[in-house]
Amino acid sequence: MNSLNRLKRRPMLVGIVLVGASALAAVLVLAQANPAGPAIAPAAATATAPRQDPDVLRFAPGAEQLTAIATERVLASPLPLADVLSARVAYDDDATARIGVGVSGRIVSIAAAPGDHVRAGQVLAVIDSPDLGTAVADLDKARADEHRKQLLATRAVELVPGDAIAQKDVDALQSDLAQAHAETVRARQRVANLNPAGLGLAGQHMQLASPVAGVVTERSATPGLEVSPSLAAPLFVVTDPNRLWLMIDVPEALLGRVQAGGLVAVDSDAYPGEQFRAKIASAGQLIDPNTRRVTVRAVLENRGNHRLLPEMFVRAHLLQTSGDGVAVPNSAIVNRGRYAYVYVQTAPAQFTRRRVTLATQGGAISYVSDGLASGETIVTVGALLLDAELAARVDGPA
Repeated sequence: MNSLNRLKRRPMLVGIVLVGASALAAVLVLAQANPAGPAIAPAAATATAPRQDPDVLRFAPGAEQLTAIATERVLASPLPLADVLSARVAYDDDATARIGVGVSGRIVSIAAAPGDHVRAGQVLAVIDSPDLGTAVADLDKARADEHRKQLLATRAVELVPGDAIAQKDVDALQSDLAQAHAETVRARQRVANLNPAGLGLAGQHMQLASPVAGVVTERSATPGLEVSPSLAAPLFVVTDPNRLWLMIDVPEALLGRVQAGGLVAVDSDAYPGEQFRAKIASAGQLIDPNTRRVTVRAVLENRGNHRLLPEMFVRAHLLQTSGDGVAVPNSAIVNRGRYAYVYVQTAPAQFTRRRVTLATQGGAISYVSDGLASGETIVTVGALLLDAELAARVDGPA
């Protein structure tokens, strides 16, 4: 029985030996083909690209998104003392003439319209005034009377050496001459008061002229209008548009920090993203009992195309004398929760989102106290577009 079992196992052993020999031969063949050793299959490697900064956006030159983006270089600016204040643009009374009349009469013709530039002494209107006619007639009579009495006094002086006239008569004539001269002076001053420009008179027609150079901003004069010194509104208002006043409503608590000569930044809804500068001239001496505010007057430069106009409502920032920040338009600011961001252009077609700290935030302009440096270029139009683009790249398509 044992012999029979051994005979049955022999073919199996032979097979195992043959299979082992074949495997060994295969290994030897591979070893000869690769003397450096057998090839070992490497582990599957995962290809990883360099990770992109999640706050940086790069576009190809000429990308469509770039057409919707505008940038602006920002500069250092003093930080405001407090939040934005309400203010009103007003005429500079030192450079404004409100022209009326000192006589009664009727407007014959008008030579200036609102918006016209006029020079000092230029005629604005012609007025027919009986009062002026009477004053001119009185001046002519006074001059004639003075001339007559001058002749009498001269003749009397010539007759004194020959005893043809008493000295007391000569003294009386000289006294009459002095009185006539005084009447002439009074009549001349009356005419000068009624015709302050000193323009030529034609009968009782008076030429109403501008005492200052500037622009006609208001006109209530109309052809045929009856005028008098009691008119409530001036016939013409002429002002220098380069100079305006800024009337700022300052809280009582802030008044101690307001100083003459301090700078004021001004922005208006009419010109979003743009600032104007004014300099404090004086603070008012009366506090409004209802609002607990005092009016601070500043001189506003309006040179150029005169875009600011009297009676405009604007916003004012009283600026500190020390400590700089950066003024940016509100269109450049992107708010995410409690934080504010701007997009800074760091290279052509490359923008970096940067967190900033706002000192104050106004209606059109805000002040950044930290996060931006003077001279950097930020996105002022299209910041929300960039933010949406960045969010899509980070979060992936919805």
